[in-house]
Amino acid sequence: MEKSDSAKFINEILQILPQRYPFLLVDRILETDGSSRMVGLKNVTINEPFFQGHFPEHPVMPGVLLVEALAQVGVVLLLSRDPDRTSKLVYFSGIDKCRFRHPVVPGDQLIIEVSVLKQRDRYYKMKGRATVNEHLAVEAELACSVVGRT
Repeated sequence: MEKSDSAKFINEILQILPQRYPFLLVDRILETDGSSRMVGLKNVTINEPFFQGHFPEHPVMPGVLLVEALAQVGVVLLLSRDPDRTSKLVYFSGIDKCRFRHPVVPGDQLIIEVSVLKQRDRYYKMKGRATVNEHLAVEAELACSVVGRT
């Protein structure tokens, strides 16, 4: 297992993910086995634009963005070792068994773990889970396809 000596920092993540501020939801990759498992980190701050409206008096990170954070770590996992990654995109086609277990609030550090459950050709099914202080915040199975950019 690769540890922090080979961690991907934000500039490397930006070379892989097409998302940019305010939709980039991964700050760092903490570890990976290089092909089937990856752990990422998202520092949740009060400066996130979604907290202006969700909810001003009781800020909580929207569940859909928690799932998006899982998906973004999944994309980094699938494309980080692909030398031809700039010619590819990952389209998500399904979310199964999604459960929200614990709220995520400003000041939290979200630890995001994604593992490949199965692969067939360019289709992948992954399991993702994110925790805050070892409390499970969200879990889901994500289906996607790796496609060429046109």
